[in-house]
Amino acid sequence: MLPNDDTEALIFDCDGTLADTMPLHFIAWQNVMTGYGFQFDEDLFYSLGGKPTELIVEDLSRDQNIDVDVMKVTNEKESAFLDLIDQIEPIKAVVGVAQQFHGKLPMGVGSGGQREVVKQILSTLSIEPLFDCVVGSEDTEKHKPEPDVFLEVASRLKVEPSKCLVYEDADLGVEAARRAGMQCFDVRTIFTPRRITSTDPGNA
Repeated sequence: MLPNDDTEALIFDCDGTLADTMPLHFIAWQNVMTGYGFQFDEDLFYSLGGKPTELIVEDLSRDQNIDVDVMKVTNEKESAFLDLIDQIEPIKAVVGVAQQFHGKLPMGVGSGGQREVVKQILSTLSIEPLFDCVVGSEDTEKHKPEPDVFLEVASRLKVEPSKCLVYEDADLGVEAARRAGMQCFDVRTIFTPRRITSTDPGNA
């Protein structure tokens, strides 16, 4: 989990990696999408981890043949999530790594979420000052599993991709790190996401 001697920068996903936000995102998604008649269960939700909100809405609209204003639904979902933001908890093991290496290695956040929402999450957890940059869905044309978000973070940190270690919790993000030529630690090996529709509470 800790960087090795060849690591020159750390890159973190946000939701489900630094912050235990995934259950709150699911509640927000379900509250908004069921109102439009979409089927949206938790398995589908977790399979989409790392994909920008507006692309998820586009995909669901197409796949379920429900015509909606994509940006309107996107904004409603983000607003519903922000209403729950005070309930966010840190994923302590991963945040601990960021705290341990603050000031020792350059660090950035690369997320499929909207940049300002990501910054609000980090601010709520009082960890935004740990990071040298935050890259969100607006900052790249292509998104996870494409490597662009992580390559953009590496560029801003001025570190070669092969010298970066990525912390991720979703298949799309792990694949993005691989395509970027970066090391990757899958935080699901140490943290089980809480599921709303499961009796297993997970762990922190």
